[in-house]
Amino acid sequence: MLAFIGRRILIAIPTVIIISIFVFALQHMLPGDPILVMAGEERDPAVIEALREKYRMNDPIPVQYLAWAGAALQGDLGISLRTQQPVLELIGQKLPVTIQLAVMALIIAILIGIPAGVLSAYKKGTWIDWLANIVALSGLSVPNFWLGIMLILLVSVKLGWLPASGYQPLSEDPIQSIKVMLMPAFVLGTGIAATLMRHTRSAMLSVLKSDYVRTARAKGLRERVVLVKHALRNALVPVVTVITLLFGELLAGAVLTEQIFTIPGFGKLVVDAVFNRDYAVVQGIVLCTGIAFIAMNILADAAYRVLNPRMSDQ
Repeated sequence: MLAFIGRRILIAIPTVIIISIFVFALQHMLPGDPILVMAGEERDPAVIEALREKYRMNDPIPVQYLAWAGAALQGDLGISLRTQQPVLELIGQKLPVTIQLAVMALIIAILIGIPAGVLSAYKKGTWIDWLANIVALSGLSVPNFWLGIMLILLVSVKLGWLPASGYQPLSEDPIQSIKVMLMPAFVLGTGIAATLMRHTRSAMLSVLKSDYVRTARAKGLRERVVLVKHALRNALVPVVTVITLLFGELLAGAVLTEQIFTIPGFGKLVVDAVFNRDYAVVQGIVLCTGIAFIAMNILADAAYRVLNPRMSDQ
């Protein structure tokens, strides 16, 4: 297994390099000049020139990239032009918040989506199947920002069950932290659950027609054993791919939800960095997000081998 993961990491290295090049190049194509913002309203030419020298803005783009990439390999993603904090420190402060939100959303999605997909496939053509598909379509169609606002009005304002916004670190008060994050996690989880339901249903319909499922039933095994042990385990192989990719999307795509619930996570950091033309922060965030997607794919490959040991290393 370690050799397998090692090969996947080696294959991923060129992808990371390509991502870093695109991140750096596209960021410098954005309109606006962060140096002019830092120089203040007076925009003294001497101050502007000093700032350009300090942040190496006068160097050619390839030279700037090589300097940035070399520092990134040593764990230095630069300094925020706006707050003067190390980018890695900013990411370290915000990433745990978004990871907690993404993990809770994914747990909710798995608890709803996979059982609904199995039941829908098992009861194909019945009212249960139709109901599950309607609910899944609704989950995909309802915008996150609208659902979030409605939940705040109903659950927080009207009923007073959960806090409307804010954030409580998990290490300080786990119960309060879960309460604060439950609504935004549900908002994100519903859309993910709908996607999981559709993929699980499709995979289960294919597996339930296979010979080994018919053989298991012919042996007189209980239907629950056939569904869980024989059908679901094999159907989970493509679903694992979806789960890992969706987790990467959650890390990168929780911007609107974090803004609605005023959660100080990755999303707010991205928005602030883009509006302030904070090159170093945007580059660091996008690079970390790309690496997270690659890591999720490697984990998916490893999970394949656990779920189905007969799969080859290729």
